Amino acid sequence: MYQPKLTIGVLPTRRAMLDLKTAVAEKERVMKIISEIHRDIVTLVDVEDVCNSGIIESDAYAPAVVEKFSRAHVDGLFVPFCDFGDEGGVADVASKLGVPVLVWGARDQQPNSATHRGRDTQCGMFAATKVLRRNGVKYSYIFNVEPETEEFQRGFDRFVRVVCVLKDLKTLRIGKVGERPGPFRSVMTNEARLMKRFGIQTVAISPAVLQLTMNRILEARGEDFEKEVQDLSARFDCTGVKDNGLDKMVAMKKAMQKLLSDNRCTAAAIECWPACALMGMPVCAVVGELTDIGIPVSCETDINGAITMVILRACMLGKEPEFLADLTIRHPENDNAELLWHCGPFAYSLKAENSTAKLVGGQEQFELKQGDLTLCRFDDDEDGYYLFAGEATTTTGPETTGTYVWMQTDNWKAWEEKLMFGPYIHHLGGIYGKMQDVLREVARYLDVKFDYVGADGPRCL
Repeated sequence: MYQPKLTIGVLPTRRAMLDLKTAVAEKERVMKIISEIHRDIVTLVDVEDVCNSGIIESDAYAPAVVEKFSRAHVDGLFVPFCDFGDEGGVADVASKLGVPVLVWGARDQQPNSATHRGRDTQCGMFAATKVLRRNGVKYSYIFNVEPETEEFQRGFDRFVRVVCVLKDLKTLRIGKVGERPGPFRSVMTNEARLMKRFGIQTVAISPAVLQLTMNRILEARGEDFEKEVQDLSARFDCTGVKDNGLDKMVAMKKAMQKLLSDNRCTAAAIECWPACALMGMPVCAVVGELTDIGIPVSCETDINGAITMVILRACMLGKEPEFLADLTIRHPENDNAELLWHCGPFAYSLKAENSTAKLVGGQEQFELKQGDLTLCRFDDDEDGYYLFAGEATTTTGPETTGTYVWMQTDNWKAWEEKLMFGPYIHHLGGIYGKMQDVLREVARYLDVKFDYVGADGPRCL
C-alpha cells in the first residue's frame, strides 16, 4: 500500500533589531496551524535547538540549521517570516539544501507610527525572494494572509502535495514488463534521457519471468491466496470469468507485486497485449487491482503514462487512486463532453456506487463515480518535456463496455485542439479533485513546460 511520508523543515525568520516577543508569538501561531495539516503524512522539523528562540536571525546560524535539516533528510523547507526576517540566513540554508521552498508571512495589521514599530513582514519577503533567486533557489509563495485563513491552509496543503510529487519522481524506478505493442509508436519515449534529466529509471522485466512467477504462486496457493480469490468473487459479478480466471488474476497480481518489489520499483508499464495473452488472460483487471493498492501500472508499455500516474498518485497523497484513460469519443448529445475509457484497468474503489462491477475474461466493466476531475499528461517531444493539466467534472452519458466515465468540460473543442497539437497521445491520467495549481508548481520545479487549455499554440482551421 502506498503511504507517503514527508519531512518538512520549518525555518522561522526574524530581524534581530525587531521585537523578539512579537516574532515568537507569530512563530507559535503558524506552527499550531501547520502541525494539524496532513499530520499523518508530514513530520515537521524545527530549529528550536540551534537558533535563538527557534528563529533564524543571522546567517551565523545557517551552518547548524543546514546540518540539522540534512541529518533529518528534509524533503521541503517552509520559511515563515515572523517579521522582516533575515534574507542572508534564509538564502544560505535554502541554497544548500536543494529542496522545494515555501515562503510566507502573515499580514501586518498596521503601519509604523511614532510610538509603534511594525513587523514589516511583506517588505522583508520582497527582499528575501530577490536573494533566493540570486542564489538559484526555486520557491513557492502563499499570499500575505493570516495563517488561520482557508487561503493559507490551502496553500500549505498544495505545497505538501508538490513536495510529495517531487520526492517520488526523484527516486522513481518503473518496472517495464515487455515491450510496447508493435503498432503503438505513440508510446515510444527516450528512457536514457529520462534517467539523465530526472533520474527516472526503467527496469526491464521479462513477461516470461512474470509467467514463471505466476506458475509458482499458482502451485503454492495458500490461505492469503484463497482470501483474495474470495474477495474478487464478492466484489465482482464473475459469471464472465472462465477456466480458473480468478486464480490467474490473483497469481498475476501477486507475481507483479513480487517482481516490482524485488526490483525496487514503485510503478510499472506493462505490455498488456499481445505478451500477456500468452498467459491465458487479459491483464486489465490486475492493473486496476494494483493501482488500487498504490502501485500505478500503465497499459501498452506507456512509460510516460506511468510517470503521469505516479505524479497523480503523489498529488492525492495516497488518499485515492488515479486512472489512465483513453480519450475515445465525443458525447453523442453534449458537445462539451468526452468519454474517458479503457478496456478494464481502473481501480475498483473509484466505481460509482450504483454501477454493477463485472469481470469479463480478465477485464473489468463498471462506470466511475461522479465528481470534480483533474486530467494530466506528462510527455515529451524533440524540444523537451511537457506537463499538461486541466480541470473538468464528470457527467452522465450512454453506458459502454470496459471501465469509463464521461467528462464535462467548459469547452471541449479547446481541449481537443490543445491535446491534438501538443506532444500528447490518447492516454490521459485522471484523479478526483482540483489539482491544476499543484501540477503547475510541479512543472515549474521540474523545469518542464506547463501546458493547459487555452495556452498559446497552434490552432485548428
